[in-house]
Amino acid sequence: MNEHTKTDGLPGLDLPAVPQVPEVLDRARPRNERMAAGKIECNACPVLCQISPGKTGACDRYANTEGVLVRIDPVLFLRRGQPADAPAPALPLDGSAPAEAAETGEAAPSGNELFVTGVGASTTYPDYKPAPFIVASQADGVDMVTVVTEGIFSYCSFKVKIDTDRWLGPEQANIRCRGEVVGHVTTAEYGSQMLSLGGVHHLTGGSKKEGRVTVEMMQALGNKQPVELTIDGGAQITLQAGKAPIVNGVEEQRMRVGCGSATIGIFAKQFWGQCDEVVVVDDHITGVLTEHQAGKCLDMRASGLKIRGRKSTPGRYFQVANPGTGWGGTDIADPLSIIETWDAGVAWPGLRLLMTSTTGEHSAWFVLDDQLVPQPAPMPAEVQRVVDRIGENCEPSMATVLFLGGAGGSLRAGVTENPVLLTRSIKNALVNVTCGGAPAYVWAGGGITVMVDVMRMPDHSFGTVPTPAIVAPIEFTMRLDDYQALGGHMDHVRTLPQALAGGAWHHDGAPTQRRIVAPAPANVWPVGQPPQLG
Repeated sequence: MNEHTKTDGLPGLDLPAVPQVPEVLDRARPRNERMAAGKIECNACPVLCQISPGKTGACDRYANTEGVLVRIDPVLFLRRGQPADAPAPALPLDGSAPAEAAETGEAAPSGNELFVTGVGASTTYPDYKPAPFIVASQADGVDMVTVVTEGIFSYCSFKVKIDTDRWLGPEQANIRCRGEVVGHVTTAEYGSQMLSLGGVHHLTGGSKKEGRVTVEMMQALGNKQPVELTIDGGAQITLQAGKAPIVNGVEEQRMRVGCGSATIGIFAKQFWGQCDEVVVVDDHITGVLTEHQAGKCLDMRASGLKIRGRKSTPGRYFQVANPGTGWGGTDIADPLSIIETWDAGVAWPGLRLLMTSTTGEHSAWFVLDDQLVPQPAPMPAEVQRVVDRIGENCEPSMATVLFLGGAGGSLRAGVTENPVLLTRSIKNALVNVTCGGAPAYVWAGGGITVMVDVMRMPDHSFGTVPTPAIVAPIEFTMRLDDYQALGGHMDHVRTLPQALAGGAWHHDGAPTQRRIVAPAPANVWPVGQPPQLG
């Protein structure tokens, strides 16, 4: 075993010897003349911190405790069937039942009940080491194995889906955190604005400050904490996974039910008989009821309304206004500003006009006077009910944060000496990939590019190292015979009790804390579920 750090392998289980690094000395002594006595050099990442007694490394994940390198963060286990708010029982190192279980006659937790996640598990760095945990279990009578590690990700980012019709900024605009560029606005999707945050070029391709701010922003975002961002030429925004975004100091409430045309189509029959004309204002497609096919099918009388913008198909208009934070994601505050004119030969005094946004948050009722000028009027109760129905059909505004990372060399080398076989096995649906026990989508094509919703991961799943890079959990679960076939580290496979007694977090009889939580309700149990393929 490499005495350099004691983060290598699974100590105390008679494992095959790992080749010694020639210059490595005893951990309690300096490696060279430049390292002060009592310091330990940690090789859990490429930074190689020299840690003084009683201090932690730069990542705050490892500490020098009386000459022993110990892991600060607890290793996280998922326990099937455990209530989310139940206190976590202690896990004895010999795999026997916890004290409270012994009193009640309960059996010790087994591999079918517990799942070792990569949260707090330690890393495979340097690359030649097997993963910290390679745990045997059974699912439906089939022998399984799960390879567990914390990955150090330089090639990683967060894709953020923001459910709002509010315009946040121009596509490709830079996004800044504390003045540093940390991402950009990307292609908007139906009812949602999309951001790309982080990535290798911001982590390592710019200044040291840019890399530091980027990795701190990414860690906070992945750990479901709020981050404050500004978009060049756009909005100030506060994002937090699973929460409504705050845009320019105002918390968003709804995402749109559909574009202006879709809103017309959905509610046309409910508008019919209550309104003579309806305009649904939208930055994408503004809908006009009497011109729209839905209005034609209802035999609605033409209103003579002429809308600004570029006509698409009947009743559908592009570019009625600029993008913005006003009505329907446009920059308008006065909805009448998009009306160009009324055809005097078609329109009539008393014509009833409803103008609304795609969320129903903005709405106004007008009646044409004798000069065919729209005059504001109290909205009838029946019309207000339809506007309220539009709002009812809008889902709550929310920020969804997806971690996207490329699982590269050290991750794969921790599984097998021939890493390409792991990649092929994943693509052949032989391996299930999870992150903290949460299902991960594996992108098609080369490499192992995984994407996972951070809300389905345990709290505090993400850490950092000052290279800078993100630390995130990842687990590979497969049949034991498939693991052997891909050239896995079979000599390092351990049962759950053995893993509890000698995991990589166990150092000279002084294990770090362990913690048990319930899996997220939406997640399938990681062992035995079908792989998620791209």
